[in-house]
Amino acid sequence: MTAVDERRMTELFENLEVPEGIKMELLRGEIVMMAGPDLVHNEIVEAVQDQIPRNCWRRLQTQDIAILSESSEPQPDLAVLQRGVGPDSGRLLPSEVVTMLVEVVSKNSVDRDYGIKRSIYAAGKVPAYLIIDPIVAHCVLLTEPVGGGDEADYTVQRITKFGDPVPLELLGIELDSSEFGILPNVRPHRRP
Repeated sequence: MTAVDERRMTELFENLEVPEGIKMELLRGEIVMMAGPDLVHNEIVEAVQDQIPRNCWRRLQTQDIAILSESSEPQPDLAVLQRGVGPDSGRLLPSEVVTMLVEVVSKNSVDRDYGIKRSIYAAGKVPAYLIIDPIVAHCVLLTEPVGGGDEADYTVQRITKFGDPVPLELLGIELDSSEFGILPNVRPHRRP
């Protein structure tokens, strides 16, 4: 995609009127729309948010992230950054100020969450990316991003089963995953 095409796609993305209940993201120049999340998904996001100390961390849902090195404006399920860091207003939060991004996998987001978003968040130098997967009942913590573009990735990957604590050293906490729900009647996948 040329620079002109990327600018036009970003402009189109920013001016689209999205029906209520639809989530929309710009991922490497491609507009992706999806239905609102499942209750299991929302309860997991709530459980994670409740465990991150509010006095130290901003815990933001439905916040678009600006990845300057990409033509991407993903909207993770949860963005975590230090209090007092980042802008006070605006639609886009620069990836450089983010400490951790969280995605909760749905039956339709498996490839995006484990694939393109992993690469996009690494390219944006987000220090930690936590994938919570209620399909296969595990969490994948990715840290130490390297590279750029399609080749960007995380060099450290830690998989924790639901029920075991997830060490989040960057936040100074252990995440209790014992109450994370499972998506029923969804065929398991083989990711990460």
